[in-house]
Amino acid sequence: MKLICISDTHNKHDQIPIPDGDVLIHAGDITEGGTKREVLDFLEWFSSQPHQHKIFIAGNHDFYFEKNEDKAIQEIIPQNVCYLKNDGITINNIKFWGSPVTPGNGMWAFNQKQTQEINKHWKQIPEDTQVLITHTPPYKIKDVLNNGRHAGCASLLKTIQNRQIEFHIFGHVHDSYGITSVSGTKFINASCLDNKDRFLHQPLAVTIK
Repeated sequence: MKLICISDTHNKHDQIPIPDGDVLIHAGDITEGGTKREVLDFLEWFSSQPHQHKIFIAGNHDFYFEKNEDKAIQEIIPQNVCYLKNDGITINNIKFWGSPVTPGNGMWAFNQKQTQEINKHWKQIPEDTQVLITHTPPYKIKDVLNNGRHAGCASLLKTIQNRQIEFHIFGHVHDSYGITSVSGTKFINASCLDNKDRFLHQPLAVTIK
């Protein structure tokens, strides 16, 4: 099963050439300002993609998904699109789980401080998860900002180390686009824009069996 991974499109989704695949995955920051209008524009584009399965999560820019109740959100999600918010879906016996949470001080959507609260949050990840989708990177894995600072989540990394996750797809840190493998897990920073919000990075494709 071929997974096409994108993230951090910030309203520039229609500039990005999307390759063919079985599952199209967006790891958050679909918008810049988090408005309903931006969300609807993205959903119209996303739902029109030819991939049989389409999954997305929100990111720290996507305030609409934090400010509105789940029922209202589900009413605008097209039937052929799966929105994950701290939950999962199984496709062809492959278990996906997604979350929008990022470490932060609360100024952005879905921020949580790196304390017991965020530790407890990541423990929700089911032990049989094969494809993990988060907006934040784990600490020190594809998380380096252009100033050299690591922006990933240490608590998330610790949880991943206690799981048998095959693929971890994320974004958030535009400067660390690419794929790396650590201890049997393939980590994919699928950020499509650079740190000046210019489209520079192609979607990343991986295959899961």
